[in-house]
Formats: sequence, structure tokens, C-alpha cells
Amino acid sequence: MGALSGALLVATPVIDSGPFLRSVVFVLDHDEDGSLGVIVNRPLDSDVEDVLPEWADLVNAPVCLFDGGPVGIDSALALGVVTDIVPPDGWQQMTGRVGLVDLDGPLPPGGSLAGLRVFAGYAGWGPQQLEAEIEEGAWLVVEAREGDLISPQPETLWRDVLRRQDDDVRFWATFPDDPSAN
Repeated sequence: MGALSGALLVATPVIDSGPFLRSVVFVLDHDEDGSLGVIVNRPLDSDVEDVLPEWADLVNAPVCLFDGGPVGIDSALALGVVTDIVPPDGWQQMTGRVGLVDLDGPLPPGGSLAGLRVFAGYAGWGPQQLEAEIEEGAWLVVEAREGDLISPQPETLWRDVLRRQDDDVRFWATFPDDPSAN
């Protein structure tokens, strides 16, 4: 795992359109070959029950699929936050209590997960691409909190994460949805 693995990428106003507009991305992997993450604040209209019915009872609210990003949108991956020291089978640690959950494996026993999110697709960057985007000011790199990944109000996450920052970037949370109408 690289230096950015386990961090959040928060889209800045430099990104003014497309799939990453006001997105919050959890970085799953970052190394010399590139970066991989999932957008954690884009709930979809699709219910987990419709796609992976056996997992629906384990997913926390909102119980829907999330748009993980523009790559591999026909595949699903899941992030789970474990509750105890002994993780369930099929859970692969990413950072702290956060890890990938094998959706083809056995269902984790009740109470072993504090939260679970299922994502359709993911975000990917080639070698040095993410670093270049960070340098041009498109992304703010901040510490991830477990609660960010399973927030019951993902639609407010972009502003919530910005507001908790210690420096002036917290004021980006007040950036209007349409700056041209200002």
C-alpha cells in the first residue's frame, strides 16, 4: 500500500463537471502502477436487494448500491468496517478496521461488521496521474474516518468532510452548486 492508501480524496472546485464533481473518494490502493479507489458519496437508485439479495441485510442505510466510479461499472466490490479484532472470512484489511469484503465468499457472521457498502464500479488512475491531479489542485487529500465510508447521509459528505478541516479549505463547503448563478 502506498502513501495515499486509506486516505480520502475530496474533489475541489477545480473539478467542475463529470463523475468526480463534488466527490469523496476512498483510496484503496496507491503505488507506482497507479491508484484505485471508490466514490463514497454517490448513492444509486438500485437497491442491494435487487442485485445481491443475500447481502442486503448486512448493508447499512441507505441500503442501495453506490456509484464507485467510472471504471468497471458492471462489477461490484464491497467495503466493510469490522467490529472486532478477529475479522470474518473474506475480509481483506485496507486500513484500520476498513477492508474489502469478498462478495463471492461466505456471508460474515452477524455482528462482525459495523457497516458495509457495495459499489458498482471504481475510480482508477494510471501511474503518476493522481499525483498530477493533486498537484494541479483538483483533489484535497485528507484523513479518512471510518464513519465517512458508511455515512447514513452520503449526500452531505462532501461538505461535512470539508467543514472539519483545520485550514481555509473548509470554506469550500460554502461553494455554490452553480457558481455562475452567484
